Amino acid sequence: MTLVDATTNREAGFGGAEESSGRAERSFPTQAPRGVRANTESLPLRILLTLVALGFLTLFIVVPLTAVFVQAFSKGWFAYFSALTDPDAISAIRLTILVAAASVAVNLFFGVIAAWTITKYRFPGKTLLVTLIDLPFSISPVVSGLVFVLLFGLQGFFGHWLQDNGIKILFAFPAILLATIFVTFPFVARELIPLMQEQGTSEEEAALSLGATGFTTFLRVTLPNIKWGLLYGILLCNARAMGEFGAVSVVSGHIRGETNTMPLHIEILYNEYQLTAAFAVASLLALLALVTLVLKGVLESKLERKR
Repeated sequence: MTLVDATTNREAGFGGAEESSGRAERSFPTQAPRGVRANTESLPLRILLTLVALGFLTLFIVVPLTAVFVQAFSKGWFAYFSALTDPDAISAIRLTILVAAASVAVNLFFGVIAAWTITKYRFPGKTLLVTLIDLPFSISPVVSGLVFVLLFGLQGFFGHWLQDNGIKILFAFPAILLATIFVTFPFVARELIPLMQEQGTSEEEAALSLGATGFTTFLRVTLPNIKWGLLYGILLCNARAMGEFGAVSVVSGHIRGETNTMPLHIEILYNEYQLTAAFAVASLLALLALVTLVLKGVLESKLERKR
């Protein structure tokens, strides 16, 4: 057999394989025909399941939220705005915004560094670091607050030293901030870690090979790729910080006009049977939650398109 004959036979063999592959592909389509449904449930069952889901959401979400706003405006607009403009309420709103902003800033810094370290480097104790980041998810906020009492209270580990040096942490703004940071710091990091793992390191390596510095690479390459996930984590962190009750309740001391955040102020008003005022402040938190929900949906859609 000559080289030409062998080449001809190979070409014929390859052609036959391609034709056979083509027939196989034509015989076994990879996509289901249009109009074929993935589920096999009957129409009445699908309607029933949909109604059950909608009824559950209505009963446990829509009805309570509606009741909050109805009760808040039960005595008219004047009583509503009077409750929100009360000096104690203004102080609680101001403290809540300040604590939320500070905790978001700290968690933003920590979350980006933690996500970068976990996804870009290999080091001993990496799994332990990821576990510690998830720790606030598994600990009760009340227990978190008690930890700070044991550390900074008068009978705590640093209590006598703090008292001798005139430093006040417990039952003041520092303790509220520390407790809020503790319960909210996983949100930014846990949102960025899977996103950065999915993106890999190829783009950063290409930028570094072209002479870019590490900081320039982060600003020009990494940050644009993670911006939607970063905003999503900030949004969740801010929502949790504004609504945190358990840990803050333990370390705040419930001092009117000084250490009461909005959730604590609502509890005090409710216990004093000032129901309209309590629901007025609660409606403000509920409104913030609804705004957060809308922004969450927008950021989720942006994040899915990015992925």
